[in-house]
Amino acid sequence: MAKVGIFFGTDTGSTRKVAKQIQQHLGDELAAKPVNINKVEADDLLAYDYLILGTPTLGEGQLPGMESDCSEESWEEFLPNFDDLDLTGKKVALFGLGDQVNYPDQFVDGLGELYDYVAECGADMVGHWPIDGYDFNESNAVDDDEFLGLVIDKDNQAHLTDERVSIWLEQIKAEMGL
Repeated sequence: MAKVGIFFGTDTGSTRKVAKQIQQHLGDELAAKPVNINKVEADDLLAYDYLILGTPTLGEGQLPGMESDCSEESWEEFLPNFDDLDLTGKKVALFGLGDQVNYPDQFVDGLGELYDYVAECGADMVGHWPIDGYDFNESNAVDDDEFLGLVIDKDNQAHLTDERVSIWLEQIKAEMGL
């Protein structure tokens, strides 16, 4: 069984594409195929030594959920599972998608919200990412001048996605000891 589980929520499919890109970079021996968070139980996350979790940010900073047109692939529906989930000893990296031009005041806020839930479960959070190269006003996903995970803006910086994913994966592989 692969050591790294990749789970994501999405609304347009962009987060799914980035999750697949991450898995391809890591390879089948290291990472399992990415899975929509709506297709798993909380215990499915515990089957992996390491986790990579991804989310877009919708509207004014929300995780994908009931309010979106594509709620069948949401984090919001999964969030109650975090109440009893113990991720102590698990290394977890996050990635988030956002639009820094149209939502500069809520840029990747969904990533910050997901971080709070996962960190509260005792996970060892890895994969912080520099804010350099982004132009936004505010984000709940920033701590000490770093994003809480990899940030992808496919709307305005799609040309940087491959390079960012590649650099970030080398970083988290080292942080996870892979």
